[in-house]
Amino acid sequence: MTHFLADDGAKIHLKISGEGSPLIMLHGWTSSHQEWFPFLPFLHERHRVYRWDARGHGGHDIGDRSPPTVERMARDLENLLDHFQIEKAAIVGHSMGALTLWQYIRDFGTGRLARLCFIDQSPKLLTDSTWSHGIYGDFDDSRSREMVSWLEDDFAEGVLKLTAFGLNARAREKYLSGASGWEKSRQALRTLNPGPLIDCWTSLTAADYRDVLAQINVPSMLVYGGESNFYGEGTARFVANQIPNAVLHIYEGTDHSPHQWQRERFARDLMAFIEVPPVLVPRAF
Repeated sequence: MTHFLADDGAKIHLKISGEGSPLIMLHGWTSSHQEWFPFLPFLHERHRVYRWDARGHGGHDIGDRSPPTVERMARDLENLLDHFQIEKAAIVGHSMGALTLWQYIRDFGTGRLARLCFIDQSPKLLTDSTWSHGIYGDFDDSRSREMVSWLEDDFAEGVLKLTAFGLNARAREKYLSGASGWEKSRQALRTLNPGPLIDCWTSLTAADYRDVLAQINVPSMLVYGGESNFYGEGTARFVANQIPNAVLHIYEGTDHSPHQWQRERFARDLMAFIEVPPVLVPRAF
């Protein structure tokens, strides 16, 4: 594990491995760089892979530095590019990682981005009377406040409830039956420091990137779970229609982490996408 210093002095930890063109992988909320470990055998030979523990994640103490808001994490990404002198990178963002990438595009543009992959995320998590493509299709501000109270009362159980009581019936059944995988997740979540992660959740739910999507002028691939815990197919179609020339994959039978359920397919789709030569547009003379 190595690290770089963000411009507020926070130490951001990451793993770097492989050789080739740079590929940065941004994990989801409450996760860590370990999310991407299963894909390294597919990526190492042709890519230099950067996997961070986002600020406030991975068990790393941020001390009195800035809390892990989505704006701060986007700036951390710019700091990463500066520190390692990366001028063009392919970037994958899952869930919170996708939001971080959209915030980065809002703040810093697309000049340093080569190709992008967004995994199972909505540009606006909270729903309202004019927006139904957020969490569950009906997760408004009042439900988000209730979620924060769950997190403050029992962080691990609050996160599990968010995942269990959504659109994926199988997840709900396994949670209620006390399946071993859920207990393993519960124990892992209980090792985390809730405070920064609750701050992070509040930031993520306040964000709205619908206006950013149409500004993305970099080749983009979208991967959504056909049985996502949080989003219906309408969300995937909305994002695909808003990002110019986006390539959409829906992995049927998978949840909010479609890449984890179909690892070889995801690795194959990702490699094929990021290694396609750029289209050269003839100059007019």
